[in-house]
Amino acid sequence: MLFTDELYKNVEELWTSFYSHPFVDGIGSGKLDKEKFKFYMIQDYLYLLDYAKVYSLGVVKSTDEETMAKFSSLANGILNTEMTIHRNYMKKLGITNEEVENTKMSLHNASYTHYMLAVSYAGGIAEIAVSLLSCLWSYELIGKHLYNKYGIQDNFYADWIKGYISDEYHELNEWLLELVNRYSEDLSRKQKEKLIEIFVNTSRYEGLFWDMAYKGEM
Repeated sequence: MLFTDELYKNVEELWTSFYSHPFVDGIGSGKLDKEKFKFYMIQDYLYLLDYAKVYSLGVVKSTDEETMAKFSSLANGILNTEMTIHRNYMKKLGITNEEVENTKMSLHNASYTHYMLAVSYAGGIAEIAVSLLSCLWSYELIGKHLYNKYGIQDNFYADWIKGYISDEYHELNEWLLELVNRYSEDLSRKQKEKLIEIFVNTSRYEGLFWDMAYKGEM
């Protein structure tokens, strides 16, 4: 069994609950209030700026050129692939750069990114990769679930779903999954348990992020 399969087993119940979350399901049905989505887009944009910094730490801490190139490519993918979805929606919602710059991170958002950055500063490549994985992986699964349940309807959120089930996004996800499995291969059971703890914690933060977005909590 791959280590990523073990990671998934530890969060499967939690991740499955995301599918029925009113914010997530509202995206698929097209019924989500646009003001809630606007709040989410700004907070998620701020999140992704820190998320990309974690990938950059992977470049700094890599000891071989191949891994450096992988982390560099992933950082580029986040900034220029995933954030394209956000920029397009910001135009549709009338969100200006000034509005984003003047918006503070919510408490849950800041706690989440600070946790990832702390884990990544303290750890090595395995810790960095695992801290990044729950966000990237869960979004692809959510996108696939919404597509299977609702299809691509003519609703305001169709492009959001398309973005997270795209080939480009899948390639980013597969790249990170492979990286986690490769760097966890020779670790002790104790070291793996620490990685599982990081993965569970970041998955819990994902759940809190959906709650925060739906309630508009700062």
